[in-house]
Amino acid sequence: MAEFTMPSLGADMDEGTLSEWLVHPGEQVTRGDVIAVVETAKSAIEVECFDSGTVEALLVDEGTTVPVGTPLARIGTTAESQPTESRPAESPPVESPPASTPLVRRIAEDRHVDLAALHGSGPGGRITRADVERAEPEPEPEPAPAEREKTAPTPRPAKPARSDDSTGKRPAPERVKSSPLARRLATELGVDLSAVTGTGRGGTVRAEDVRSAAAESARRPAVPDAARAATARLMSRSKREIPHFYLSTTVDMAAALEWMHARNRELPLSARLVPAALTFKAVAMAARKVPELNGHWGGDGFVPAEEVRLGVAVSLRGGGLVAPALAHADTLSVAEVMAALKDLVARARGGRLRASETADPSLTVTNLGDQGVEAVFGVVYPPQVALVGLGRIVERPVAVHGLLGVRPVLTATLSADHRAADGATGARLLTSMDRLLQRPEEL
Repeated sequence: MAEFTMPSLGADMDEGTLSEWLVHPGEQVTRGDVIAVVETAKSAIEVECFDSGTVEALLVDEGTTVPVGTPLARIGTTAESQPTESRPAESPPVESPPASTPLVRRIAEDRHVDLAALHGSGPGGRITRADVERAEPEPEPEPAPAEREKTAPTPRPAKPARSDDSTGKRPAPERVKSSPLARRLATELGVDLSAVTGTGRGGTVRAEDVRSAAAESARRPAVPDAARAATARLMSRSKREIPHFYLSTTVDMAAALEWMHARNRELPLSARLVPAALTFKAVAMAARKVPELNGHWGGDGFVPAEEVRLGVAVSLRGGGLVAPALAHADTLSVAEVMAALKDLVARARGGRLRASETADPSLTVTNLGDQGVEAVFGVVYPPQVALVGLGRIVERPVAVHGLLGVRPVLTATLSADHRAADGATGARLLTSMDRLLQRPEEL
């Protein structure tokens, strides 16, 4: 028997809200399946299961806020999970869809996609989220004229604030029927789905409904104060507890940009690289070379990380920051870093991060070059001990081999915890990053 508990999704997280269950009691799950969505002060996170077996009981209702570590579900992990091959012989043969996760099955149901008709692109033919989102939904039958009035969407009645029963308990919140795209847009645009009238089948809220609602309330401010407050608490703690020191260097980006442009001429438009892919990879490799800055500060001192989990600072559309991690970033190719960055930023802003992506980055990078900033001196994210800041690439007059010329240069900065390292160690990290960018073919 295993317990699925409310995870800790950041150093500043004490509690979370169980937003949505993606499984039901009796359903089979596999380690790594996304089985729930948890709301934190900053974002909505898709949480994976760490055990394989059968969901025996859901212990917390949707919409309930509980402390980190609270059991959310019970999962039977041994003989209680009967393999498919041991079904009774007398059971009638049922054509089951190919293997897919609970999240993928839920998305397929919402999008009216027949899983049995799909060919999975995942390992062993497993159907992935991308397979479902690329698939065409099943056509909806046209209702007879007499039925149209019955199926027309009607506004949802307002839910009472309190239950009428004698216990005084609030009822579990009703899950709004909506498509995955509608939920993602609602998160990005700050739209309350429960206030949107759905025009889809059975009143399902579709993406167009969310866009219409956002247009109607465009003048109304929608700033997530909770996200700003969470960021403020974490940064206040960092400046209060961490003795910061700061370093900066100017990196000649001519060789890196020349190599990148040559690569891009060989790549399709959708796969072309941007400078951030090279600089992030260089930071990750430098962190591997200087392990004194890649890890966490605990009660007993500095603990080096076993891998480079590169945190990527992402600004949310309505305010606030999240810093999901690229696992094993130093081992990824530049193209893989590029693809991972695009995917991570899009899902962070859409409220679709995984729990494994928010856990324990070992060093964070913040890049404000696209905002026109030439240099950024950041604040260390506890319990990490270092943060690298990247600015805009600008052309400046530079002396090269005794001659003056105009070169593209980048200002890279380091904010670090003086308890874990000193200026000499920080200088080694920035120097290593600089040298790697002068030899981009080695990234």
